[in-house]
Amino acid sequence: MGSDPRDEIVEHLQSLRAFARSLSRNAATADDLVQDTVLKAWSNIDKFQPGTNMRAWLFTILRNTFYSMRRKRSREVADVDGEMAGRLSEKPAHDGHLVMKDFAAAFAQLPDEQREALLLVGASGFSYEEAADMCGCAVGTIKSRANRGRKRLSEIMELSEDEPLEATDAATMAVVSGRPAA
Repeated sequence: MGSDPRDEIVEHLQSLRAFARSLSRNAATADDLVQDTVLKAWSNIDKFQPGTNMRAWLFTILRNTFYSMRRKRSREVADVDGEMAGRLSEKPAHDGHLVMKDFAAAFAQLPDEQREALLLVGASGFSYEEAADMCGCAVGTIKSRANRGRKRLSEIMELSEDEPLEATDAATMAVVSGRPAA
């Protein structure tokens, strides 16, 4: 008898949290999203097909949970200007933190669909095909969203095409460059 697929869920918690944090832009909301995702996955484990991609299945559950939550909260006042988050954040300790802060601010300005595409194919390392499947759209749509997102990030951060982003975070570099994180 094969291993219980529930055992594999734990292996993906860190990447789920990173994806949730990037989608929600809030640590507490991200934690709630991950918790809801794990709860839904656990209670619906019989719907998971052994031998398929557990990580993609979990990311799809998290993504759907995020959009459902966003629809429910559409009438709430959001921290759009980041004023509240700014009061909770820590001042950068060195230049790398400043670059990351600039990147995070620029990344937050992207539409949800572009952020999602960049996170899936850049930072999380999914193929365009896997990302398209998770998002329920065509591969070309994911490619277009990722490319528009990269272009817009470069515009916001005022980077020329030949100018590298001076950042040490591999996931950030993967999102901007379009190459998988090392």
